[in-house]
Amino acid sequence: QVQLVESGGGLVQAGGSLRLSCAASGRTFADYAMGWFRQAPGKEREFVAAIRSSSGGTYYADSVKGRFTISGDNAKNMVYLEMKGLKSEDTAVYYCAVDARTSAYDFSRFYRAKGLYDYWGQGTQVTVSS
Repeated sequence: QVQLVESGGGLVQAGGSLRLSCAASGRTFADYAMGWFRQAPGKEREFVAAIRSSSGGTYYADSVKGRFTISGDNAKNMVYLEMKGLKSEDTAVYYCAVDARTSAYDFSRFYRAKGLYDYWGQGTQVTVSS
């Protein structure tokens, strides 16, 4: 089992910045991907960003490209999401997730799919006021 704990959420004004952190513990994997998803009230959970542990390759949703940056620290089992230029539409609960089964090739094609990810954190609320 893998436990994921998110932190860093909060209330910020539009145009501001936040840095989310996700701490992973438990079972370890040779190659895996960690991702961030978000879910706004009344909406489906959607992909935000992901990073592969071995290559450091990153993936982003179009809506956050150029504003959000995902990074990881394999030694500390941490993943971060630096969010800048926040907008009211970024308001959501942000979830950290781990995919430990998918090959790098398949992940590059299907990284947006929630079903790809095996483990999920409890989420952290991000609220952007306009």
